[in-house]
Amino acid sequence: MQKIRNIAIIAHVDHGKTTLVDKILHSCSIFRDNEQTGELILDNNDLERERGITIVSKNVSVQYKDVKINIIDTPGHADFGGEVERVLKMADGVLLLCDAFEGAMPQTRFVTQKALALGLKPIVVVNKVDKENCRPEEVYEQIFELFFNLEATEEQLDFPVIYGSSKQGWMSTDWQKPTTDIFALLDAVVANIPPAPINDGTLQMQITSLDYSSFVGRIAIGRVHRGTIKENQPVTLIKRDGKIVKSRVKELYTFEGLGKIRATEVSSGDICAVVGIDGFDIGDTIADFEAPEQLPVISIDEPTMNMLFTINNSPFFGKEGKLVTSQRIKDRLMKEMEKNLALKVVETQGADSWLVYGRGILHLSVLIETMRREGYELQVGQPQVIVKEIDGKKHEPIETLIVDVPGDVAGKVIELVTQRKGELLIMEPKGDLQHLEFEIPSRGIIGLRNNVLTATAGEAIMAHRFKAYEPWKGTIPGRLNGVLISMDKGMTTAYSIDKLQDRGRFFVDPGADIYEGQILGEHIRDNDLVINIVKGKALTNMRASGTDDNARIAPAIKFSLEEAMEYIQADEYIEVTPQSMRLRKIFLTEQERKVKGKQFA
Repeated sequence: MQKIRNIAIIAHVDHGKTTLVDKILHSCSIFRDNEQTGELILDNNDLERERGITIVSKNVSVQYKDVKINIIDTPGHADFGGEVERVLKMADGVLLLCDAFEGAMPQTRFVTQKALALGLKPIVVVNKVDKENCRPEEVYEQIFELFFNLEATEEQLDFPVIYGSSKQGWMSTDWQKPTTDIFALLDAVVANIPPAPINDGTLQMQITSLDYSSFVGRIAIGRVHRGTIKENQPVTLIKRDGKIVKSRVKELYTFEGLGKIRATEVSSGDICAVVGIDGFDIGDTIADFEAPEQLPVISIDEPTMNMLFTINNSPFFGKEGKLVTSQRIKDRLMKEMEKNLALKVVETQGADSWLVYGRGILHLSVLIETMRREGYELQVGQPQVIVKEIDGKKHEPIETLIVDVPGDVAGKVIELVTQRKGELLIMEPKGDLQHLEFEIPSRGIIGLRNNVLTATAGEAIMAHRFKAYEPWKGTIPGRLNGVLISMDKGMTTAYSIDKLQDRGRFFVDPGADIYEGQILGEHIRDNDLVINIVKGKALTNMRASGTDDNARIAPAIKFSLEEAMEYIQADEYIEVTPQSMRLRKIFLTEQERKVKGKQFA
């Protein structure tokens, strides 16, 4: 019977989780000597590699001494908290990573709270001790305080701590004595994380994530809680609502290295993948055929934001995407709901639009980005926070916002946040930065990041997490400037853009195809202005000296998807296609906007 340890790696975004997993995989030599592996091996889809973040949790396993260690790499962004909450169910212990300079950040607190509540045994890893200005001892004190505030048990408070640098590939019990490998960490895992318990009895296994293969369809992944699961065994699937479906296990796999290997049976404590069970969802239980017993259903925090998704009805629809019909978009959203637990899709009165509920702007933008890469065309509206009625009063989500900025621009940041109904709670120096903590309505965070980065010349580090629902804080000022709107369809000319540069800043380059009602730039005043930038220069056969200067045009502003989502107002849409992203008014003609625009006022 082999010994098993199940650990999840949790941390705030960018504190080095995926890099640490790389080093563990290399140290346990699961690769051939001539194999090309690259970095961030587990961030294997394009979006994760481009953004440098983990979006979906992954499982790998390594063999160390005679122990099999199953490692679960989790996302660090609060928006993917649903992903973390459910995979922690598979672990017996957690590696809590913390940056030796930044210390415990909001997301560290969020995931630690979940792990401690499940009674998991923590090992704290103070990472990046090779950074200048780092303060490992202070960070250790900070984490101890955090555990104490989150009501950790005596046993959890007695956590071992390892110092090191994942990037340089060493771990040690003393940060001033660097070693040459990371075995100190693996020894601590074997010594401190409890072995996976072996529970005898009838089969119980909860499905906590899923995989897809074009050969065998959907694959259920989870940890065997009790008993053993065998190949070709008849089983009962108990749905989240208690409904019972009879089924049979066709194939069984366990994780080894980065891949899976076929197994004939898997006993309790190990993590496995099951092929052949149809119609399952995350949170369902695979149980004994004759005497099925259900495991407690995974509870996931509520979404805090929604957005309207609708079909693309602009004059350019269908030019770039293959999947444009409402049925295609609806099927894709329903499919996403199966594996993305924190997402909810609700039909609206219109047959071709849906309200999609998620954890935050990043959570929803990753879905939109994935869809556009698959060939979908769609339009999305302004993100809205979810308001609840509690005791007859309107309540809205409030978040804790942490900003680290250079001291000379801290005043600007405080001003920007307080304009949006934020309250300053803590202000203290941290190295050569000022550490600011606020409480702010979720509405106030939409569009704030752009302004803060502009005011601080890109030097601010921002992080936020949901705190609670509190009474409505009143109106928050929206975008201060109006927009420049196209009055005509055609191709933009450098001549017109040059002549209209004193009216605002443009989002389009010369030679771009535009249509009536498209947003072309930001006006210098607070009202919208309709302009014509399709007009070319009138050519005559006379030449005047000095007037034929070449057009000098400021570069167009290019938004990322999240920036565009934060920029638009209630009467605007973002048109997203596989090749381009355009901002537009919902009503394209000026006449329509005058008649119907009052509903957005």
